[in-house]
Amino acid sequence: MPSPTRRIFDPHIHMTSRTTDDYAAMYDAGVRALVEPSFWLGQPRTSPASFYDYFDSLLGWEPFRAAQYGIAHHCTLALNPKEANDPRCLPVLDELPRYLLKDGVVAVGEIGYDAMTPAEDTALAAQLELARTHELPALVHTPHRDKAAGLARTLDVLRESGLPPASVALDHLNETTVGPAADSGCWLGFSIYPDTKMDPDRMVRILRVHGTERVLVNSAADWGRSDPLKTAHVADAMLAAGFDEDDVDQVLWRNPVAFYGRSGRLRLDATAPEAQLFEGNSILRGGE
Repeated sequence: MPSPTRRIFDPHIHMTSRTTDDYAAMYDAGVRALVEPSFWLGQPRTSPASFYDYFDSLLGWEPFRAAQYGIAHHCTLALNPKEANDPRCLPVLDELPRYLLKDGVVAVGEIGYDAMTPAEDTALAAQLELARTHELPALVHTPHRDKAAGLARTLDVLRESGLPPASVALDHLNETTVGPAADSGCWLGFSIYPDTKMDPDRMVRILRVHGTERVLVNSAADWGRSDPLKTAHVADAMLAAGFDEDDVDQVLWRNPVAFYGRSGRLRLDATAPEAQLFEGNSILRGGE
């Protein structure tokens, strides 16, 4: 059982892909706030308009759904690296500025590299500039393939952007990339997965070496095999390894609050909305 005072902020989770039951389970595990980065659907979008409907859902329906279970929902918006290679999607870059003004947007993201193409170079540089001009943090996706080279290329672009490292989170890090990422001064993001990426025990070993400052631990749960309770599993693994409750609170609450708090837009109270419907819909079938 989690500590009755434990509070968890998942800084990267794709709740659009999850069920309402996941919200209930997350609350029971201590999750009280989250950030949902925009990402791809699993198949190509064929029109920029599909992005705008998606962005609107991250700003409207999803916060409504989360609030029913006492969880404060925020989002990051961007043209994701994978779809930056599709010319049909590029008009999204022109529309992003109006979305980045919205109260629920706490960073520009996910941006970064997938296949490290020239199109991804262009999209990354453009969106880092949007983060700079809108005074928002940037959530940067480091590639899943050729991770060391991808991180090196990412850091080169970040240096050219003029965005301060304290406003950048480098996500999907592991043992091969954490060293250079830490040296950069950026925040260090780790995704905890059942089979791939990081697991709780590996995460604990990294915390022992690199400490608990500037570390963001997330579940990155989506439509693939993933687990929205992995943040709570890391908390348990930390305690079992000799870390104390204050260490857990720093990694799983105070750090994400500090990073996304740079936006000035965090709302950590998640009182249930007075309205029972959002755009005519409830979280219950049949509206009862």
